[in-house]
Amino acid sequence: MIYRKLAIRIALRPPQPFMTVITLRVLDGADRGRVYADLAIPVTIGREEGNSVQLNDERISRYHIKIQEDQEKIVLTDLESTNGTRVNGEETHLRILRFGDVIDVGRSKLLYGTREQISARLEALKAAGAFQGDGGDLDRMTEQAESAPTGEFEQDWNDSEQLRSTLHIPSAPDLPEGLSPGQAAEVSELLEYLHLRARSLVQGLAPPDREGNVAFNYEQWQDLLDIQSQLAEYLQRIGDPEGE
Repeated sequence: MIYRKLAIRIALRPPQPFMTVITLRVLDGADRGRVYADLAIPVTIGREEGNSVQLNDERISRYHIKIQEDQEKIVLTDLESTNGTRVNGEETHLRILRFGDVIDVGRSKLLYGTREQISARLEALKAAGAFQGDGGDLDRMTEQAESAPTGEFEQDWNDSEQLRSTLHIPSAPDLPEGLSPGQAAEVSELLEYLHLRARSLVQGLAPPDREGNVAFNYEQWQDLLDIQSQLAEYLQRIGDPEGE
């Protein structure tokens, strides 16, 4: 009878939530070669004890970045670090991570994803026609991502600009889902503003010459710089909403 009651309790127990885990590999820095596999998120990275990943790097802040899951996406947030964070060479405060992304913090370089995850992304990019080179080269790189020993894989990654650039081809992101009507209206207004400014700039340009060149006058050039400045301000405000 006791065993039967225990079995009933186990059967009625709600299923445990699926735990998302990530893998980070240190490509460069004092901890080069270390693999942090199956880290349960959220994950914090810094030089202080108590972080999920503690790195021996004096240029990293005590608590430098946080990686968490939000709406089934893996999001990196810079925790107001002193020296900043770069993903694929671009400075960032807030970023959705994709397998194969390279995170620079201090003097350390981290690769996001397992070999299998990166290999699958390479195959997906190949299927989508994103790779413009020799398909055989991509097949070779995919095999390296799957089977190379840790040290050899890291060396191939650091030496292969073609491999890195293949994974880091910019692509149009998806629009956010689950927005309230007010939030959707705000996003729509923002995109419409940028669309109208870009359209006005394009319509004011002269057609390309015979060699395909397009000339900007000084006013148009300043307008383009102002659009870039406005986008930079939006990115800053999104990454640091408190404005500190």
